[in-house]
Amino acid sequence: MTNRPAPNRFAHVTDWVFDLDNTLYPHHSNLFSQIDVKMTAYVSELLQMEPDKARTLQKDLYREHGTTLNGLMKRYDIDPDEFLEKVHDIDYSWLDPDPRLGAAIRALPGRKFIFTNGDRGHAERAARQLGVLDHFDDIFDIVAAGLLPKPAAATYDKFVALHRVAGENAVMFEDLARNLAVPKRLGMTTVLVVPNNFEPTFTEIWEQDPNEEDDVDFVTDNLAEFLETAMKA
Repeated sequence: MTNRPAPNRFAHVTDWVFDLDNTLYPHHSNLFSQIDVKMTAYVSELLQMEPDKARTLQKDLYREHGTTLNGLMKRYDIDPDEFLEKVHDIDYSWLDPDPRLGAAIRALPGRKFIFTNGDRGHAERAARQLGVLDHFDDIFDIVAAGLLPKPAAATYDKFVALHRVAGENAVMFEDLARNLAVPKRLGMTTVLVVPNNFEPTFTEIWEQDPNEEDDVDFVTDNLAEFLETAMKA
């Protein structure tokens, strides 16, 4: 499904901002499930904890602190570089190259950014596997954010200041509605990317954001098609 934009709705946009995980690449690739498993294993090894208990703690940290990494840093003072290296040691061949998406991103006027709670290496490897990396001007990762993840307002402020992004001339694409609340307040157009036909994924029900509907301007389950439509409108 796609909530199609009205004619010229995106004509003013000069900055196109994309989340990475489950946004640039589709939910059904299940790539993030590999990272999820790695995070559970990290917590289990760090705290000498049974995997089931480690997973529960991992999810608690995610809910309370925005990312598992942020929670582990605050509670256990871990080395973030070691964590990021371990959890992103995954098989990127799970992603199929997406020439249609690459062409759609390349055709967008203005600048294009990846804005992710992951690290730059992960973003580069995933985007390269998709065949879209060369179409982006820069990647704003969790390290550039000072390890403070979305949806923290200070992280968006840092991104906007670094790249001199004017909110009213920008659009942001995300798979989590709560990560669109601050961009909406900054004047950005917001697009929520959802799974194809809302088919079930590994994402737990508590990761849904039913209270953030007012922060979402458009919803799509096909990013390439949405971008193509935006350029035709």
